[in-house]
Amino acid sequence: MKQSKPNQAFRWGIGLNAGYIIAEVAFGLGIGSVALIADAMHNLSDVLGLGIAWFADWLSCRQPTIRRTYGYKSSSILAALINAVFLLVAMGAIIVEAVTRFSHAQPVAGGVVMAVAGVGILVNGGTALLFHHGQQHDLNVRGAFLHMAADAGVSLGVVIAGGLTLMTGWAWLDPLVSILVALVVLASTWGLLKDAVNLAMAAVPKAIDTAAVKALIEAFPTVTACHDLHIWALGTTDVALTVHVTRTTSCNNDQFLEQLGHKLRHTFEIAHVTIQVEYGDYQPLQARDNPY
Repeated sequence: MKQSKPNQAFRWGIGLNAGYIIAEVAFGLGIGSVALIADAMHNLSDVLGLGIAWFADWLSCRQPTIRRTYGYKSSSILAALINAVFLLVAMGAIIVEAVTRFSHAQPVAGGVVMAVAGVGILVNGGTALLFHHGQQHDLNVRGAFLHMAADAGVSLGVVIAGGLTLMTGWAWLDPLVSILVALVVLASTWGLLKDAVNLAMAAVPKAIDTAAVKALIEAFPTVTACHDLHIWALGTTDVALTVHVTRTTSCNNDQFLEQLGHKLRHTFEIAHVTIQVEYGDYQPLQARDNPY
């Protein structure tokens, strides 16, 4: 079974975050910090999110079966959708907690907690960088990238707010920064959620211009028109297309199908192309004289 390129990124990401969780729990128990232990539980959800994305990435590489003729490619769409929901819930929880802390403002935890949060920036930021390139072409990888980038942002907010609060004594800075970070993450997550839902509902991937695809087909030699054009995502990296084309001739039909299919795959990165050919003298059955 072919291994995908993000495989190593998922492996390293899960390993780094699992190690960070162990460190957080150890420090939390050592200094009696409930905040650190709670953050460790939050990071455990990150590992779960990465695990789901990795499993979907692995599953999408499995070979097709008799019942699943396209394989398991759509599992990557489901993983992106799950990660988007995870992020929305996590950021919503942060906002709710921050709002309640405005009325019960408490000093930010001491230097040890800030130091551990600083390590979190390195771990989560480094993990996000592992997915930075792949997230531009794969919605599932983009979900993992946003998840880790969001946590790096939250950790950065903790460090900044903590430092400013220690200098000024303004305890309300911590919940304010938390809300600002969460709102930024929510804005990015909304786009991920929308794209994942669109792909799950067989919408045309936003990177593909349907009008441009139709124009290319109808400009191809011997083609007079096309109809029943459908473009949808099989997964977060694979696109399928089916179309009926009308030709002026039946000559060199195999060569025509090969060349047009190659042109579509090369121009629009469409992995699966299915073309049905019709000819100019064709008439629908209901338009013909009924011999009976």
